[in-house]
Amino acid sequence: MRFAVMAFGLCACLAAGATVASGMAVERSPQPRARPSEAAAQAIRVSDPDQMRGAAPEDDAGFQRWIRNFRAVALKRGISARTFQRAFAGVTLNTYVLERDRNQSEFTKTIWQYLDSAASAQRIANGREAMRKYARVLDQIQRRYQVDKSVVVAIWGLESNYGTHRGTVPIIGALATLAYEGRRGRFFETQLIDALRIIQDGDVSPTQMTGSWAGAMGHTQFIPSSYLAYAVDFRGDGKRDIWSNDPTDALASTAAYLHRFGWQEGQPWGIEVRLPAGFDYALSNRRIKKTASQWERLGVRTATGAPLPDHGPGSVLLPAGAKGAAFMVYHNFGVIERYNSADAYVIAVGYLASRIDGGPPIRHSWPLGDRALTFAERKELQTRLTRAGFDTHGVDGRIGPDTIKAIRAYQRHAGLIPDGYASSRLLQRLRG
Repeated sequence: MRFAVMAFGLCACLAAGATVASGMAVERSPQPRARPSEAAAQAIRVSDPDQMRGAAPEDDAGFQRWIRNFRAVALKRGISARTFQRAFAGVTLNTYVLERDRNQSEFTKTIWQYLDSAASAQRIANGREAMRKYARVLDQIQRRYQVDKSVVVAIWGLESNYGTHRGTVPIIGALATLAYEGRRGRFFETQLIDALRIIQDGDVSPTQMTGSWAGAMGHTQFIPSSYLAYAVDFRGDGKRDIWSNDPTDALASTAAYLHRFGWQEGQPWGIEVRLPAGFDYALSNRRIKKTASQWERLGVRTATGAPLPDHGPGSVLLPAGAKGAAFMVYHNFGVIERYNSADAYVIAVGYLASRIDGGPPIRHSWPLGDRALTFAERKELQTRLTRAGFDTHGVDGRIGPDTIKAIRAYQRHAGLIPDGYASSRLLQRLRG
């Protein structure tokens, strides 16, 4: 249950100032973020239009020396001197980027709070409007890549609020600043080389290459390495343009990305289900997959009580533990995970896509009295579990499979429902 998407922490809203799509009301994205398969790339979007704050002269001097040294590295990796000169003209140390990197907000929303924003009435309405406005090109994209167009639109809605918040930070300066800063220097140097390759290929000019402070770009927020690997020129004009007001290439690139990782057209990401009394909550595990008939024999039904449809092997997911909604998730859940690895994000994409298509809201109630654990509390939970003999195999503040396994073991030991849910009540109990 990976709900605290830290990318290094939380991804927040993009800067104002991007062009607003005609006819759509503006609503900020609740938690848009970059490609998760490069874990280090998950990062906060820009929320301050003053994103070009430069460094004091004495601070920038070291950065300029770094640029001169980096030039030799870039040239050895195939970047031309002309491209480098164009890209770095006027680039100075961006202290705004450093501030955002060092002082990242933490995502502390519960799953239901996040979904309320991610699939709000306004975002659903804007998504339906986007489906109407771009119907022809979306149909073409779906035919070519066999990826459901509503899912592509939902990703667009979460990543940049349908293109209204694409980010305005100059990417070369941002990546160079982060590479120079050094905490993840190797990763950002690689992204910077890839950004220079994009400029050298002629897809975008240095001044037009803008996005988030951590390097995510365009309508659906590709980082440079993902762009080079998966972006497509769907319009056929010789450029893979994810930055312009026309979202065609960006939407097609997102579909190409999902297709590359095995999207099965027509299969849902998941469906809401009803669990029977006495359900063995140890079975709510992504690693446990069963057929529809096998789950039915265990008493699992759809949220309306109907027999389970056969969408292939599925797993039970409990994003808020035994007291919240339950979902049967399928192969395509894992494909969306390649775009962003947080369960909350994947559920939000699938749920928003379903609602755009006219699907029903989630039926089951949520444990509204709960709150999300802070990063410090998640680390405390891991520490206390390990000290109590239920090893989480590390204290990193991330509720991953090892921590969930430890929570289940503790819950069984304490006579609780072993749903693996990291709640504030559980932490309080561990505190004694």
